[in-house]
Amino acid sequence: MSEDDPHIHVERKVLLAGAAVRNAIASTFGLVTDSPAVVTTGCGLRAPYAMTSPHPESVTCLPCREHAHREHLRYADQIERLGRTPGMNISGEQALKAAQQLRDLAKRFAG
Repeated sequence: MSEDDPHIHVERKVLLAGAAVRNAIASTFGLVTDSPAVVTTGCGLRAPYAMTSPHPESVTCLPCREHAHREHLRYADQIERLGRTPGMNISGEQALKAAQQLRDLAKRFAG
C-alpha cells in the first residue's frame, strides 16, 4: 500500500464488495459488519477501503477497471448457466436479465 497512490481502485472480490452486500447480510442474518480499513484490490495492491469504489465512473486504476470488467463478464456467464439449471428459484428470463445487467456494468468498466 502506497500513501502516494492517487488512484481509485476496485476490490478484488467485485460482486462481494460494498455496502449492498453488507446490508443484505445484516438484513438476512441480523449481523452487522464493519467496513474493512484496507482491502486487496483488483490490481493486486492493498489499499484503504476509502480509496475503492464499485462505480465504474469513479475507478481510475486501469488494471482494476480491467479486473472488474472480466469479473462482471464471468459472473454474467455463471448466472446465465444457472438460469438454465432445472429447479432453480429464478426463471431463465430472470437469469438472462441479471446477466445482461452485469454485462452492461462490465461494458462501463471497459469504456
